[in-house]
Amino acid sequence: MSAVTLPEGDWIRGISIRQPYAAAILAGAKTVENRPARWRTGWVLLHTSKTIDRPALRMPLVARAIHGRELVTGAVVGIARITDSHQDPEGAPPCSPWAHPGDVWHLVLADVQELPLPVPARGQFGPWQPEPDLLDRVFQQLPQFRP
Repeated sequence: MSAVTLPEGDWIRGISIRQPYAAAILAGAKTVENRPARWRTGWVLLHTSKTIDRPALRMPLVARAIHGRELVTGAVVGIARITDSHQDPEGAPPCSPWAHPGDVWHLVLADVQELPLPVPARGQFGPWQPEPDLLDRVFQQLPQFRP
C-alpha cells in the first residue's frame, strides 16, 4: 500500500521516452519533450522505452546532459508535470535547444522527480493509463508527493 493517498480517476498518464532523452530530463537539462500531437497538461510517469537512440549519445547537448548517468530502459524512472503543450510560431526561434522545429508539439516539463529505484514496466506509444499496482510501486518511493 502506498504511503500517499492518490486521487481517483484519470489524473496521471504515462509517457514513454527513449534514452538518452529520459536521462537528460531527469538531470534537469531537457525541459521540453517533442511529440507529434498535443498533450494535456498534468502529471506523467516518466517511462524509458526499451531502445536507446545510440546516435544521440554523440550529440554534445545530450552528452553534457547525461554525463555519468545510467541509461535505464524498460522502467518508470520518475514523474513530471506537463505545464504546457505548444508549437513554436512559424519563423520563431525554438523555445528550447531541445525543441524540434516544424510541425511538432513541445511538452514543457516541470517538477521532475527521479525515483530512487526504477520500476520495471511496459509502456506504449502515446499517452497511456498506468495500472493502480504500478502507481503504488512508484509512489511508495515518493512519500512526500502531493498531486
